[in-house]
Amino acid sequence: MSQQRIAMVGFGAIGRAVFGSLQNEPRLKIAQIIVRESRRQDVQAELNDLMPTSPAKALSSVPAGSDRPDLVVECAGHSAIEAHVLPALSGGIPCLVVSTGALSAPGLAERLEAAASKGHTQVHLLSGAIAGIDALAAAKIAGLSSVVYTGRKPPLGWLGTPAEETLDLKNLKESTRFFSGSARDAARLFPKNANVAATLSLAGIGLDETRVELYADPAVKQNIHYYEAQGAFGFMAVTVKGKTLASNPKTSALTVYSVVRALQNLVLPIAI
Repeated sequence: MSQQRIAMVGFGAIGRAVFGSLQNEPRLKIAQIIVRESRRQDVQAELNDLMPTSPAKALSSVPAGSDRPDLVVECAGHSAIEAHVLPALSGGIPCLVVSTGALSAPGLAERLEAAASKGHTQVHLLSGAIAGIDALAAAKIAGLSSVVYTGRKPPLGWLGTPAEETLDLKNLKESTRFFSGSARDAARLFPKNANVAATLSLAGIGLDETRVELYADPAVKQNIHYYEAQGAFGFMAVTVKGKTLASNPKTSALTVYSVVRALQNLVLPIAI
């Protein structure tokens, strides 16, 4: 199988970890890193000239040839979908998306679908920090009646979110629920914590029907994701107690591995 040339959008905690994980995989080459112009020199210095970085630009404008990537991986946050994923899809370049929470914005999922259709390609929404997405998507075919997600983090994990408006996060003594509502509202109010709920919604019964409960819990040390799904298939319950990246306590390590797994599936003889 020929080597896959990858353009990676973003070089934060996730991008760095993905880049490091692929250094010994000859069938996968990160040939292009796209960052904001203001970060370009810093990223280039960090890479010690091992790889050219590129300023933000529309990937659909890259002509076919040696510089055109085979795949785009978004690791940069919600704004990168508008700036890079949509143009790449329109230009016929398949994409992997980490920031699935962005799809809670009205109309964005439809725009992604339209761009992929225009470019005769696909966008793959990665499972990120949650597990069992393959089973949930399969259960959707039979028919789902309910999906309820519960997110639980240490209190300080909710700093910088609306949870601060109702809770004293630095002095919280017991587990406290501070949000109960739809996945769409959860994604709108907690955009930096929206990816798991949005992924479950897109695989299951949608943003408005998926129920979300969020807790600040001083008794836990990890980010805990739990969901229950019921339907014609039966019942399933999934729990993930995820460790975070050492370089960024707000980012699940499993998110990085979900990117690496998706890329490896492009080149391994057996994909699963």
